[in-house]
Amino acid sequence: MKVPFCRVDCSSNEVKYVQEVLASGWLTTAGKTFEFEKRFGTAVGGKHAIAVNSCTAALHLALEAVGIGPGDEVLVPTLTFTATAEVVRYVGADPIFVDMEYGSGLITAPSIQDALESHPKVKAVMVVHFAGQAANMPAILDVCRPRGVRVVEDAAHAFPTRCAGRMIGSWGDITCFSFYANKTITTGEGGMLVTDDESLAKRARVMRLHGIDRDIWNRFTASRPSWEYDVVAPGFKYNLSDLAAAVGLAQLERAYEFRDQRQAVAKRYLSALAGLPGVDLPMVHSVPEDHAWHFFWIVLQPEARLNRDAFIEGLMAREIGFSVHYKPLHHMTYYKERYHLRPEDFPNAERHWRGCVSLPLYPGMTEAELDYVIHEVRSLLSPS
Repeated sequence: MKVPFCRVDCSSNEVKYVQEVLASGWLTTAGKTFEFEKRFGTAVGGKHAIAVNSCTAALHLALEAVGIGPGDEVLVPTLTFTATAEVVRYVGADPIFVDMEYGSGLITAPSIQDALESHPKVKAVMVVHFAGQAANMPAILDVCRPRGVRVVEDAAHAFPTRCAGRMIGSWGDITCFSFYANKTITTGEGGMLVTDDESLAKRARVMRLHGIDRDIWNRFTASRPSWEYDVVAPGFKYNLSDLAAAVGLAQLERAYEFRDQRQAVAKRYLSALAGLPGVDLPMVHSVPEDHAWHFFWIVLQPEARLNRDAFIEGLMAREIGFSVHYKPLHHMTYYKERYHLRPEDFPNAERHWRGCVSLPLYPGMTEAELDYVIHEVRSLLSPS
């Protein structure tokens, strides 16, 4: 059997909605995008939702909107994709890297508090909700708000995810979501910036499309001549097309169905792989229905039957897809050399990184596929 690491399900209204866009003759940002924004904002409990062409774009717009600039410092967990840190450099600021909690992969309020005490000039924190599980937002805000530190949430993995009864998307100053092809819902490429702050939303909308003060859809569809516009800032080209938004609308209709299917796979893994010698499973703080399960990982300890390289070779031989989430940023050449980062300063991330492997998990994963993966993983890692 061949089992991919992920498989996209576009078997509902995706084709219908894309055909509607094609028939309209207007393919770029327009009615479908605005509908997607409205429905997504409602889904996460955010007043303003702004569709963009990637989560990276949303993160960049978020930092720019909250006023981060050259010489500023921003806390970033070392266990994350590079986009979380690279956008800090986009605006000329410097990332201050912090360790994660072993087992969950999450940044914590105590680690943020320690970092803020060591770096009192920090103006913002990038909170990464890892693998679909939310960080403890009430505790994090209790640390950040009294200090005037802005909170930008990287929720690329976290839709639909809840924390303390509220959706991720309704907590920090700005929350940024990803709709990349392997995410919990997809537009192929795409993202969303969500905020309750009207002034931040206004700035992000202007900067999303070249710093122009009026969007092109309104200019060209108004009942009276309204072609004139002004450029009020040197903005970016970050808008989402209606073709992508059409796919997003269809995916959004099935978000909770997809989440339930992911949770079922994760539940099987947690049960079936428990007790394997030298194998650590994810630590789950949330109740099951609050976790989006973007991916499921295991960590092979030194005492495991196989090391990571040998285990991956075994998966490949059995045609089982896999990934690694993530090589910490303190190991990446740019950040390591520019900021003189040392592995010993990030012991939890090091412990995770040395043995982490992510297993297949996607909506529509069949019982046969899941049984096969579990059987082969246990065969590779069980004592002989």
